[in-house]
Amino acid sequence: MSSSTVNTSSVSASGRAALVTGGASGIGFAVAEALCARGDAVLVVDLPAADRGPVDALGAGFFAADLTQGEACREAVTEAVQRFGRLDILVNNAGIQHVADIESFPEARWRMMIDLMLTAPFVLTQAAWPHMRESGWGRIVNIASIHAKVASPGKAAYVSAKHGLIGLTRTAALEGGAHGITVNALCPAYVRSRLVQNQVADQARLHDMDEDAVISEIMLAGAAIKRLIEPSEVAATVAYLASDAAAAVTGSAWDMDLGWTAR
Repeated sequence: MSSSTVNTSSVSASGRAALVTGGASGIGFAVAEALCARGDAVLVVDLPAADRGPVDALGAGFFAADLTQGEACREAVTEAVQRFGRLDILVNNAGIQHVADIESFPEARWRMMIDLMLTAPFVLTQAAWPHMRESGWGRIVNIASIHAKVASPGKAAYVSAKHGLIGLTRTAALEGGAHGITVNALCPAYVRSRLVQNQVADQARLHDMDEDAVISEIMLAGAAIKRLIEPSEVAATVAYLASDAAAAVTGSAWDMDLGWTAR
C-alpha cells in the first residue's frame, strides 16, 4: 500500500472528509471532483497502476490499494482518518465488468468480482462505521447499478454483486439511523465511462454485433432517454446524498436509469 503526500492536513471546518474508491477515473473521479469543489477533503483509493495525475491536480489525496483484500480496505480507512482526523463520507464506487455466459464464466473471476463489489464495500463500511458513529454524522453512498434491480445475460457476477449491494445498503441504513449515519445506493444505467466502453466491446463479442448496435439495440433499447449518462450527473446526485440536505434519505436505491424501469 502506498499514498501520496497531497492534502494531508486536517479537514477544514467548512468541509467534510471523504473516501472515494475507484476514484482515479470515470464515475469515481467525477465524484471526487464534485466533493473537492464544495470544500470536502477527499482521499481517492485506486489500484497502484491508476493514473494519479488528475487526482493530484484536484488537490485530493491518493492511496494505492487492491480492495479485493480485506486488510487493504481497512488500511484505506485508517489512512483517511490519519490524514484528516475524521471520516464523514464513504463512496463505494470501485468496480469491474466481465461479460460471459454462466457456462463459461471462470470461478476465479466470479470470486474476484464479488470480493471487489460486495465484500469490499462491507469491509470499508465496517471500518468507517466507528468514526462516523463517534461524530454522530456519516454518509455512505454505494454506487450500484440498474443491474442491482434487473438482470442481463452474460453478467452473472456483476448482477449478483450489485443485487447484494442493495441488501447491504438497506441493512446498514437500519443500523445507522440512530447514529446519524445514512446509507444509500445509487443505481445508474449506462454511464459514459471506460468501464462501459469495455462492456460495449464485450457485448459485441458475446452477441456477434457491432459496437454501435450494442449501444442502440441492447444498452438503450429499454430507455426512454436515448443517451448515455454523464459521470458528472452521477456525481451531483452522490454529492446530494452525502450532504446535510439528504439527512432524511436512507436505505434508498435511487434509480438513475434513463427510464429503464418505468415500463
